Amino acid sequence: MTPLQIASIILVLAAASGCVNYFFLRLPSSIGIMVIALVGSMIVLGIDHLHPGLHLAEQTRDLVSAMELSGSLLDGMLGLLLFAGALHVSLSDLRREALAVFLMATLGVALSTVIVGLGFSWVTGMPLLIALVFGALISPTDPVAVLGILREAKIRNSLEIKIAGESLFNDGVGYVVFLLLIGLAFPAADAHGAGAFDLASAVTLFLREAVGGGVLGLALGWGVFRLMRRIDDYALEVMLTLALALGGYELALALGVSAPIMAVVAGLMIGNVGRRDAMSDETRRYVDGFWQLIDEILNAALFLMIGMEIFQLDVTRTTLLFMGAAIGLALAARLASVALPILLLYPIRREGRDVVPLMTWGGLKGGISVALALSLPASDWKDPILAATYAVVVFSILVQGLTLGPLARRLMRDRAHSPGP
Repeated sequence: MTPLQIASIILVLAAASGCVNYFFLRLPSSIGIMVIALVGSMIVLGIDHLHPGLHLAEQTRDLVSAMELSGSLLDGMLGLLLFAGALHVSLSDLRREALAVFLMATLGVALSTVIVGLGFSWVTGMPLLIALVFGALISPTDPVAVLGILREAKIRNSLEIKIAGESLFNDGVGYVVFLLLIGLAFPAADAHGAGAFDLASAVTLFLREAVGGGVLGLALGWGVFRLMRRIDDYALEVMLTLALALGGYELALALGVSAPIMAVVAGLMIGNVGRRDAMSDETRRYVDGFWQLIDEILNAALFLMIGMEIFQLDVTRTTLLFMGAAIGLALAARLASVALPILLLYPIRREGRDVVPLMTWGGLKGGISVALALSLPASDWKDPILAATYAVVVFSILVQGLTLGPLARRLMRDRAHSPGP
Protein backbone atom coordinates (compact mmCIF):
# COMPACT_ATOMS: atom_id res chain seq x y z
CA MET A 1 0.00 0.00 0.00
CA THR A 2 1.08 3.58 -0.63
CA PRO A 3 1.59 6.01 2.28
CA LEU A 4 -1.55 7.89 1.18
CA GLN A 5 -3.63 4.69 1.28
CA ILE A 6 -2.30 3.85 4.75
CA ALA A 7 -3.01 7.38 6.01
CA SER A 8 -6.52 7.20 4.54
CA ILE A 9 -7.26 3.90 6.30
CA ILE A 10 -5.96 5.26 9.63
CA LEU A 11 -8.06 8.43 9.36
CA VAL A 12 -11.20 6.53 8.32
CA LEU A 13 -10.82 4.08 11.22
CA ALA A 14 -10.03 6.91 13.69
CA ALA A 15 -13.05 8.92 12.55
CA ALA A 16 -15.33 5.87 12.76
CA SER A 17 -14.00 5.02 16.24
CA GLY A 18 -14.47 8.62 17.29
CA CYS A 19 -18.11 8.52 16.20
CA VAL A 20 -18.76 5.28 18.10
CA ASN A 21 -17.17 6.80 21.18
CA TYR A 22 -19.16 10.04 20.83
CA PHE A 23 -22.53 8.34 20.48
CA PHE A 24 -22.10 5.36 22.82
CA LEU A 25 -19.07 5.27 25.14
CA ARG A 26 -18.71 8.99 25.92
CA LEU A 27 -15.14 8.48 27.13
CA PRO A 28 -12.39 11.12 26.72
CA SER A 29 -11.72 11.16 22.98
CA SER A 30 -8.23 9.63 22.89
CA ILE A 31 -9.05 6.96 25.46
CA GLY A 32 -12.34 6.07 23.72
CA ILE A 33 -10.67 5.63 20.35
CA MET A 34 -8.00 3.39 21.82
CA VAL A 35 -10.60 1.29 23.65
CA ILE A 36 -12.56 0.75 20.43
CA ALA A 37 -9.40 -0.11 18.47
CA LEU A 38 -8.28 -2.53 21.18
CA VAL A 39 -11.69 -4.23 21.43
CA GLY A 40 -11.95 -4.41 17.62
CA SER A 41 -8.49 -5.97 17.42
CA MET A 42 -9.39 -8.59 20.02
CA ILE A 43 -12.61 -9.40 18.13
CA VAL A 44 -10.59 -9.93 14.93
CA LEU A 45 -8.20 -12.23 16.82
CA GLY A 46 -11.15 -14.16 18.24
CA ILE A 47 -12.81 -14.59 14.83
CA ASP A 48 -9.50 -15.67 13.33
CA HIS A 49 -9.06 -18.24 16.10
CA LEU A 50 -12.53 -19.69 15.43
CA HIS A 51 -12.22 -19.49 11.62
CA PRO A 52 -8.51 -19.61 10.74
CA GLY A 53 -9.27 -19.97 7.05
CA LEU A 54 -10.37 -16.33 6.89
CA HIS A 55 -6.81 -15.11 7.64
CA LEU A 56 -8.22 -11.92 9.22
CA ALA A 57 -5.44 -11.61 11.81
CA GLU A 58 -2.74 -12.05 9.17
CA GLN A 59 -4.24 -9.35 6.94
CA THR A 60 -4.69 -6.97 9.87
CA ARG A 61 -1.14 -7.69 11.06
CA ASP A 62 0.14 -6.71 7.60
CA LEU A 63 -1.82 -3.45 7.84
CA VAL A 64 -0.43 -2.70 11.30
CA SER A 65 3.11 -3.40 10.08
CA ALA A 66 2.53 -1.08 7.14
CA MET A 67 1.44 1.69 9.52
CA GLU A 68 4.99 1.74 10.98
CA LEU A 69 4.03 3.34 14.29
CA SER A 70 7.66 3.75 15.33
CA GLY A 71 8.77 5.58 12.19
CA SER A 72 5.54 7.55 11.82
CA LEU A 73 5.73 8.87 15.38
CA LEU A 74 9.46 9.36 15.90
CA ASP A 75 10.14 10.81 12.44
CA GLY A 76 7.15 13.14 12.09
CA MET A 77 4.09 13.01 14.34
CA LEU A 78 6.04 13.57 17.57
CA GLY A 79 7.39 16.93 16.38
CA LEU A 80 3.90 18.19 15.54
CA LEU A 81 2.42 16.91 18.81
CA LEU A 82 5.16 18.43 20.98
CA PHE A 83 5.07 21.74 19.09
CA ALA A 84 1.28 21.90 19.48
CA GLY A 85 1.54 21.12 23.20
CA ALA A 86 4.27 23.70 23.83
CA LEU A 87 2.41 26.35 21.85
CA HIS A 88 -0.21 26.67 24.61
CA VAL A 89 2.10 26.60 27.64
CA SER A 90 2.67 29.99 29.26
CA LEU A 91 6.36 30.75 29.80
CA SER A 92 5.56 32.94 32.79
CA ASP A 93 3.62 30.09 34.41
CA LEU A 94 6.32 27.58 33.43
CA ARG A 95 9.00 29.83 34.92
CA ARG A 96 7.26 29.69 38.32
CA GLU A 97 7.31 25.89 38.18
CA ALA A 98 10.66 25.65 36.38
CA LEU A 99 12.65 24.02 39.18
CA ALA A 100 10.07 21.31 39.84
CA VAL A 101 9.65 20.66 36.11
CA PHE A 102 13.42 20.53 35.58
CA LEU A 103 13.99 18.08 38.44
CA MET A 104 11.15 15.77 37.39
CA ALA A 105 12.16 15.83 33.71
CA THR A 106 15.84 15.08 34.45
CA LEU A 107 16.41 13.54 37.89
CA GLY A 108 12.95 11.96 37.74
CA VAL A 109 13.56 10.32 34.36
CA ALA A 110 16.98 9.05 35.49
CA LEU A 111 15.58 7.65 38.74
CA SER A 112 12.65 6.00 36.97
CA THR A 113 15.01 4.45 34.42
CA VAL A 114 17.21 2.95 37.14
CA ILE A 115 14.32 1.62 39.26
CA VAL A 116 12.55 -0.02 36.34
CA GLY A 117 15.81 -1.31 34.88
CA LEU A 118 17.04 -2.90 38.10
CA GLY A 119 13.64 -4.38 38.92
CA PHE A 120 12.99 -5.71 35.42
CA SER A 121 16.46 -7.25 35.22
CA TRP A 122 15.88 -9.02 38.56
CA VAL A 123 12.41 -10.29 37.58
CA THR A 124 13.25 -11.45 34.05
CA GLY A 125 16.95 -12.29 34.16
CA MET A 126 17.49 -9.77 31.38
CA PRO A 127 20.98 -8.21 31.07
CA LEU A 128 21.03 -5.02 33.12
CA LEU A 129 21.90 -2.66 30.26
CA ILE A 130 19.02 -3.97 28.14
CA ALA A 131 16.67 -3.70 31.14
CA LEU A 132 17.81 -0.08 31.59
CA VAL A 133 16.88 0.55 27.94
CA PHE A 134 13.37 -0.65 28.84
CA GLY A 135 13.42 1.68 31.86
CA ALA A 136 14.32 4.64 29.64
CA LEU A 137 11.62 4.00 27.04
CA ILE A 138 8.87 3.51 29.65
CA SER A 139 9.74 6.59 31.74
CA PRO A 140 8.42 9.45 29.54
CA THR A 141 4.82 10.48 30.22
CA ASP A 142 2.16 11.49 27.71
CA PRO A 143 0.30 14.75 28.48
CA VAL A 144 -2.44 14.30 25.87
CA ALA A 145 -5.14 12.33 27.66
CA VAL A 146 -4.26 13.34 31.21
CA LEU A 147 -4.48 17.11 30.68
CA GLY A 148 -7.97 16.91 29.20
CA ILE A 149 -9.16 14.84 32.18
CA LEU A 150 -7.56 17.14 34.74
CA ARG A 151 -8.98 20.28 33.11
CA GLU A 152 -12.46 18.79 33.46
CA ALA A 153 -11.70 18.24 37.14
CA LYS A 154 -10.74 21.95 37.34
CA ILE A 155 -7.38 21.46 39.04
CA ARG A 156 -5.36 24.54 39.96
CA ASN A 157 -3.09 26.10 37.35
CA SER A 158 0.21 25.37 39.14
CA LEU A 159 -0.42 21.61 39.10
CA GLU A 160 -1.54 21.67 35.47
CA ILE A 161 1.66 23.50 34.50
CA LYS A 162 3.82 20.97 36.37
CA ILE A 163 2.18 18.08 34.53
CA ALA A 164 2.27 19.76 31.11
CA GLY A 165 5.82 21.07 31.47
CA GLU A 166 7.21 17.80 32.76
CA SER A 167 5.47 15.80 30.03
CA LEU A 168 6.78 18.05 27.26
CA PHE A 169 10.38 17.98 28.44
CA ASN A 170 10.65 14.41 29.70
CA ASP A 171 9.73 13.13 26.23
CA GLY A 172 12.88 14.78 24.89
CA VAL A 173 15.08 13.84 27.85
CA GLY A 174 13.77 10.26 27.87
CA TYR A 175 14.51 9.92 24.15
CA VAL A 176 18.07 11.14 24.66
CA VAL A 177 18.62 8.73 27.58
CA PHE A 178 17.17 5.94 25.43
CA LEU A 179 19.64 6.71 22.61
CA LEU A 180 22.49 6.82 25.11
CA LEU A 181 21.62 3.43 26.58
CA ILE A 182 21.00 1.89 23.15
CA GLY A 183 24.56 2.86 22.27
CA LEU A 184 25.85 1.09 25.38
CA ALA A 185 23.61 -2.00 25.17
CA PHE A 186 23.72 -2.48 21.39
CA PRO A 187 26.98 -0.82 20.23
CA ALA A 188 26.91 -2.50 16.82
CA ALA A 189 23.47 -1.03 16.13
CA ASP A 190 24.27 2.48 17.36
CA ALA A 191 24.20 5.21 14.75
CA HIS A 192 26.30 7.65 16.77
CA GLY A 193 29.46 5.63 17.22
CA ALA A 194 29.25 2.05 16.05
CA GLY A 195 31.24 -0.34 18.14
CA ALA A 196 33.08 2.41 20.09
CA PHE A 197 30.47 3.67 22.48
CA ASP A 198 31.83 4.37 25.97
CA LEU A 199 31.00 6.72 28.86
CA ALA A 200 32.71 9.70 27.23
CA SER A 201 30.77 9.10 24.03
CA ALA A 202 27.57 8.84 26.07
CA VAL A 203 28.16 12.21 27.78
CA THR A 204 29.05 13.82 24.45
CA LEU A 205 25.90 12.40 22.88
CA PHE A 206 23.72 13.65 25.74
CA LEU A 207 25.14 17.17 25.56
CA ARG A 208 24.93 17.32 21.78
CA GLU A 209 21.38 16.02 21.69
CA ALA A 210 19.92 17.98 24.61
CA VAL A 211 21.79 21.28 24.33
CA GLY A 212 21.92 21.17 20.54
CA GLY A 213 18.19 20.55 20.30
CA GLY A 214 17.45 23.46 22.62
CA VAL A 215 19.76 25.87 20.78
CA LEU A 216 18.36 24.85 17.37
CA GLY A 217 14.78 25.29 18.59
CA LEU A 218 15.61 28.71 20.00
CA ALA A 219 17.35 29.83 16.79
CA LEU A 220 14.64 28.58 14.43
CA GLY A 221 11.85 29.87 16.66
CA TRP A 222 13.50 33.29 16.83
CA GLY A 223 13.95 33.39 13.06
CA VAL A 224 10.29 32.55 12.40
CA PHE A 225 9.22 35.06 15.04
CA ARG A 226 11.20 37.83 13.27
CA LEU A 227 9.53 36.91 9.99
CA MET A 228 6.06 36.90 11.53
CA ARG A 229 6.62 40.38 12.97
CA ARG A 230 6.92 41.72 9.42
CA ILE A 231 3.91 39.83 8.05
CA ASP A 232 0.21 40.45 8.54
CA ASP A 233 -1.31 37.49 6.70
CA TYR A 234 -2.81 34.80 8.92
CA ALA A 235 -2.63 32.06 6.24
CA LEU A 236 1.08 32.65 5.64
CA GLU A 237 1.81 32.86 9.37
CA VAL A 238 0.03 29.55 10.02
CA MET A 239 2.10 28.06 7.19
CA LEU A 240 5.28 29.38 8.80
CA THR A 241 4.46 27.67 12.10
CA LEU A 242 3.80 24.39 10.28
CA ALA A 243 7.06 24.75 8.34
CA LEU A 244 8.90 25.41 11.61
CA ALA A 245 7.47 22.30 13.29
CA LEU A 246 8.02 19.94 10.36
CA GLY A 247 11.15 21.43 8.79
CA GLY A 248 12.82 22.10 12.13
CA TYR A 249 12.18 18.54 13.30
CA GLU A 250 13.70 17.06 10.14
CA LEU A 251 16.67 19.46 10.35
CA ALA A 252 17.29 18.39 13.95
CA LEU A 253 17.27 14.73 12.90
CA ALA A 254 19.71 15.49 10.08
CA LEU A 255 22.06 17.41 12.42
CA GLY A 256 21.98 14.70 15.07
CA VAL A 257 20.45 16.85 17.83
CA SER A 258 17.28 16.19 19.83
CA ALA A 259 14.31 16.82 17.56
CA PRO A 260 11.75 16.57 20.42
CA ILE A 261 13.57 19.21 22.49
CA MET A 262 13.85 21.40 19.38
CA ALA A 263 10.07 21.14 18.86
CA VAL A 264 9.29 22.05 22.49
CA VAL A 265 11.63 25.06 22.59
CA ALA A 266 10.42 26.36 19.20
CA GLY A 267 6.79 25.89 20.29
CA LEU A 268 7.40 27.82 23.51
CA MET A 269 9.05 30.63 21.55
CA ILE A 270 6.19 31.02 19.05
CA GLY A 271 3.47 30.41 21.64
CA ASN A 272 4.76 33.13 23.96
CA VAL A 273 7.04 35.71 22.32
CA GLY A 274 5.46 35.19 18.89
CA ARG A 275 1.89 35.27 20.22
CA ARG A 276 2.57 38.46 22.20
CA ASP A 277 4.66 40.49 19.76
CA ALA A 278 4.13 39.10 16.25
CA MET A 279 0.49 38.04 15.87
CA SER A 280 -2.68 39.99 15.34
CA ASP A 281 -5.87 38.87 17.07
CA GLU A 282 -7.01 37.24 13.83
CA THR A 283 -3.71 35.36 13.42
CA ARG A 284 -3.87 34.13 17.02
CA ARG A 285 -7.33 32.69 16.44
CA TYR A 286 -6.26 30.87 13.29
CA VAL A 287 -2.95 29.63 14.73
CA ASP A 288 -4.68 28.33 17.87
CA GLY A 289 -7.50 26.70 15.90
CA PHE A 290 -5.16 25.11 13.38
CA TRP A 291 -2.84 23.57 15.97
CA GLN A 292 -5.72 22.41 18.13
CA LEU A 293 -7.09 20.51 15.12
CA ILE A 294 -3.66 19.08 14.29
CA ASP A 295 -3.31 17.94 17.89
CA GLU A 296 -6.75 16.29 17.98
CA ILE A 297 -6.39 14.56 14.58
CA LEU A 298 -2.90 13.22 15.21
CA ASN A 299 -3.78 11.99 18.68
CA ALA A 300 -6.87 10.22 17.35
CA ALA A 301 -4.68 8.49 14.76
CA LEU A 302 -1.96 7.72 17.33
CA PHE A 303 -4.29 6.16 19.90
CA LEU A 304 -5.97 4.11 17.18
CA MET A 305 -2.56 2.78 16.14
CA ILE A 306 -1.69 1.98 19.77
CA GLY A 307 -4.90 -0.02 20.10
CA MET A 308 -4.07 -2.02 16.98
CA GLU A 309 -0.46 -2.73 17.98
CA ILE A 310 -1.70 -5.81 19.84
CA PHE A 311 -1.15 -7.66 16.54
CA GLN A 312 2.61 -7.05 16.92
CA LEU A 313 2.80 -8.89 20.24
CA ASP A 314 4.01 -12.43 20.82
CA VAL A 315 2.46 -13.23 24.21
CA THR A 316 3.36 -16.37 26.19
CA ARG A 317 2.68 -17.40 29.79
CA THR A 318 6.11 -16.12 30.81
CA THR A 319 5.52 -12.85 28.96
CA LEU A 320 2.27 -12.34 30.89
CA LEU A 321 4.24 -12.47 34.15
CA PHE A 322 6.70 -9.92 32.75
CA MET A 323 3.79 -7.66 31.76
CA GLY A 324 2.34 -7.69 35.27
CA ALA A 325 5.73 -7.01 36.83
CA ALA A 326 6.35 -4.13 34.41
CA ILE A 327 3.10 -2.41 35.44
CA GLY A 328 4.04 -2.59 39.13
CA LEU A 329 7.60 -1.39 38.48
CA ALA A 330 6.41 1.51 36.32
CA LEU A 331 4.05 2.72 39.06
CA ALA A 332 6.73 2.41 41.77
CA ALA A 333 9.26 4.24 39.59
CA ARG A 334 6.76 6.98 38.81
CA LEU A 335 6.06 7.49 42.52
CA ALA A 336 9.78 7.79 43.27
CA SER A 337 10.42 10.11 40.31
CA VAL A 338 7.74 12.52 41.56
CA ALA A 339 8.26 12.23 45.32
CA LEU A 340 12.05 12.77 45.33
CA PRO A 341 12.01 16.13 43.47
CA ILE A 342 9.11 17.32 45.64
CA LEU A 343 11.05 16.26 48.76
CA LEU A 344 14.20 18.05 47.57
CA LEU A 345 12.18 21.24 47.04
CA TYR A 346 10.49 21.01 50.46
CA PRO A 347 12.89 23.40 52.27
CA ILE A 348 12.19 26.19 49.75
CA ARG A 349 8.67 25.35 48.56
CA ARG A 350 5.96 23.24 50.11
CA GLU A 351 3.54 21.59 47.74
CA GLY A 352 -0.04 20.52 48.41
CA ARG A 353 -0.70 17.00 49.63
CA ASP A 354 -2.43 16.16 46.35
CA VAL A 355 0.61 16.84 44.14
CA VAL A 356 2.43 13.51 44.62
CA PRO A 357 -0.62 11.21 44.27
CA LEU A 358 -2.06 13.14 41.31
CA MET A 359 1.23 13.38 39.43
CA THR A 360 2.00 9.73 40.18
CA TRP A 361 -1.37 8.38 39.02
CA GLY A 362 -1.47 10.98 36.23
CA GLY A 363 1.85 9.85 34.76
CA LEU A 364 0.21 8.18 31.77
CA LYS A 365 2.44 6.47 29.21
CA GLY A 366 1.71 6.83 25.50
CA GLY A 367 2.77 6.34 21.94
CA ILE A 368 6.42 7.33 22.34
CA SER A 369 7.06 4.33 24.63
CA VAL A 370 5.53 1.88 22.15
CA ALA A 371 7.38 3.53 19.25
CA LEU A 372 10.73 3.30 21.03
CA ALA A 373 10.10 -0.36 21.90
CA LEU A 374 9.31 -1.10 18.25
CA SER A 375 12.54 0.63 17.18
CA LEU A 376 14.78 -1.65 19.29
CA PRO A 377 17.37 -3.70 17.42
CA ALA A 378 16.44 -7.35 16.92
CA SER A 379 17.34 -9.50 19.93
CA ASP A 380 15.94 -12.28 22.10
CA TRP A 381 14.61 -9.63 24.49
CA LYS A 382 12.78 -7.38 22.02
CA ASP A 383 9.45 -9.26 22.11
CA PRO A 384 9.23 -9.38 25.94
CA ILE A 385 10.11 -5.67 26.12
CA LEU A 386 7.48 -4.80 23.51
CA ALA A 387 4.82 -6.84 25.37
CA ALA A 388 5.75 -5.27 28.73
CA THR A 389 5.70 -1.77 27.20
CA TYR A 390 2.30 -2.37 25.67
CA ALA A 391 0.92 -3.63 28.99
CA VAL A 392 2.15 -0.54 30.85
CA VAL A 393 0.77 1.84 28.20
CA VAL A 394 -2.65 0.17 28.01
CA PHE A 395 -2.93 -0.06 31.82
CA SER A 396 -1.97 3.58 32.28
CA ILE A 397 -4.40 4.85 29.64
CA LEU A 398 -7.38 2.66 30.53
CA VAL A 399 -7.08 2.20 34.31
CA GLN A 400 -5.22 5.34 35.39
CA GLY A 401 -6.78 7.54 32.72
CA LEU A 402 -10.36 6.56 33.53
CA THR A 403 -9.93 6.86 37.31
CA LEU A 404 -7.83 10.04 37.34
CA GLY A 405 -10.77 12.45 37.17
CA PRO A 406 -12.57 10.99 40.22
CA LEU A 407 -9.25 10.85 42.12
CA ALA A 408 -8.53 14.51 41.32
CA ARG A 409 -11.99 15.62 42.47
CA ARG A 410 -11.72 13.60 45.69
CA LEU A 411 -8.28 15.00 46.52
CA MET A 412 -9.48 18.52 45.78
CA ARG A 413 -12.41 18.09 48.19
CA ASP A 414 -10.07 16.74 50.88
CA ARG A 415 -7.68 19.64 50.30
CA ALA A 416 -10.49 22.18 50.56
CA HIS A 417 -11.58 20.77 53.95
CA SER A 418 -8.16 20.34 55.53
CA PRO A 419 -5.57 22.86 56.78
CA GLY A 420 -2.15 23.12 55.23
CA PRO A 421 -0.68 24.04 51.80
